Amino acid sequence: MLDLNDFYFFVQVVDRGGFTAAGRTLHVPKSTLSHRIRRLEADLGVRLINRTSRRFGMTDAGGEFYRHAVAMLQQAEQAETAIRHRLSEPTGTVRYTTGVATAQFAMGDLVAGFLLRFPKVNLIGHATDQTVDIVGENFDVAIRAHSTPLPDSTLVQRMLAPAPWLFFAGAAYLDTNGSPETPPDLARHPSLFMMRTGIAPTWRLRHSSDAKGDEMIVPIAPRLLSDDIVGLKQAAIAGLGIVALPGYICRDEVRAGRLRRVLPDWLAGESTITALIPYRQGLLPSVRAFIDHLAAEFPKVVLL
Repeated sequence: MLDLNDFYFFVQVVDRGGFTAAGRTLHVPKSTLSHRIRRLEADLGVRLINRTSRRFGMTDAGGEFYRHAVAMLQQAEQAETAIRHRLSEPTGTVRYTTGVATAQFAMGDLVAGFLLRFPKVNLIGHATDQTVDIVGENFDVAIRAHSTPLPDSTLVQRMLAPAPWLFFAGAAYLDTNGSPETPPDLARHPSLFMMRTGIAPTWRLRHSSDAKGDEMIVPIAPRLLSDDIVGLKQAAIAGLGIVALPGYICRDEVRAGRLRRVLPDWLAGESTITALIPYRQGLLPSVRAFIDHLAAEFPKVVLL
């Protein structure tokens, strides 16, 4: 592979009409330039410049090489300019992946707000509950909702917001059956339970004023056991029982009056929204701006 610097030196020598003038412009000794061009000619196996004490000129091969060298240097300059422009302001495309529920109930307003704020950035979003190799699949950011610590990895983690699980029930159900006033009262109401790996169908409550304190455990026999968050929420709205879900999942229904908080002083579980990025150093401004935007806006989204 030829040295791109030799292309540059060759073009400068031709444009300046000789080694002496090019050396003065580049602040490079004439002997160095002459050596570099001779080495370039040797690598190519052809003479590019005719040199005599009275005359300086390109050969036919030199003229053809010069045209290609100029075009290559222009493309190299354009490539450098494009990258430096990216580094000067957020621009380009950011690829992110997130869970389906987070995409449906949290990301919509966040994405719209970001795109309005940064018109030169495009987003590609991928919603899936399957494990994604963000490095191997070339994602810039992964947004994860999790109730337990994420596995150790080389990925950089940035906590975006806590997203506690809360108790909800349909307004009509509570009007008819009343609302539990203490955790043990939950056992007298039908339950709807979110099925998760390694989590038994049991209510585990902590008082909101002491979220790290002792748990209160209430055994249940769910009427509906499902991993479908939307289905569980709809079942609660329909009056089939009490459900525990991340608060932001039910925000719109609570504001519309279709769902109500049950035992508002108690938490049904803890979870966190975390951003994962492949590396900490060298982040493009577009990626950093997206992560900073998520960190600033997610706490607002998860509030009821």
